[in-house]
Amino acid sequence: MKLFLDTASVSEIRRMWDVGILDGVTTNPSLVAKEGRLFEEVLREICALGVPSVSAEVVATETPGMLSEGRRLRALDPAIYVKVPMTPAGLKATKVLASEGTRVNMTLVFSATQALLAAKVGAAYVSPFIGRLDDQSQVGMDLIREIVPIYRNYGFKTEVLVASVRHPIHVLEAAKAGADIATMPFSVMEKLVQHPLTDLGLARFLKDWEKVPKG
Repeated sequence: MKLFLDTASVSEIRRMWDVGILDGVTTNPSLVAKEGRLFEEVLREICALGVPSVSAEVVATETPGMLSEGRRLRALDPAIYVKVPMTPAGLKATKVLASEGTRVNMTLVFSATQALLAAKVGAAYVSPFIGRLDDQSQVGMDLIREIVPIYRNYGFKTEVLVASVRHPIHVLEAAKAGADIATMPFSVMEKLVQHPLTDLGLARFLKDWEKVPKG
C-alpha cells in the first residue's frame, strides 16, 4: 500500500521524503490556506522534491470552471493529479479531464455508489473520507471494504485512496482491506514508526554495549 501525506507543508513533506517511505501528497484548499503562501508556488515546490503524485484541488463548483482550473493545475507539473469533488458537475468534469489524459482524484466520496460512478468516468483515484463517516457514528472503514471488491469485480483501474485518516489503526485497517493508498497527516505517519518497546529495546542494547570491552 502506498503512503501519502495529507499536507501542504513543504518541510513536513521533505522530512518524510528523505526517510524514503513517502509515495505521494494530497492537498486541499484548507491545508494550503494554513501555509499562507501562493497555491501554485507551494505545488511547484512540492513537485520539485520529486514526489511522483501530488493531488491539487479545484475550487470551482460548475463543470466549465472545474475544467479550466483542472487544465491549469495539470500544466504545472506531470506529477499533478487534479482533485475534483463528487458532484454531478464533478463527474462530468472528470470524464472530460480523464479523456484528455489528466489524472483525477475524485474527492469527498462517502458511499460505494459514488465510488462506482467515479470509476465509471475514469477517475485515477477515489478518495473515501473514513474519518468523517466515523464522526457521524458510521464505521468509515466499512466503506473501504465495500469499494475494494466492487472495483475488483469489474476490473476498474481506479485506485482506492483512503482519506480523512485519523490514527494508525485507520492505516492498518485500510491495508488489511486491500486499499491502494492511505493519505494521512504528518502526525499519523510519524506514529507508524513509533513503538515504546522499540525505544526500550534500543536503550537496553546501547546500555549493554557500554559494558563490552573496547580496544
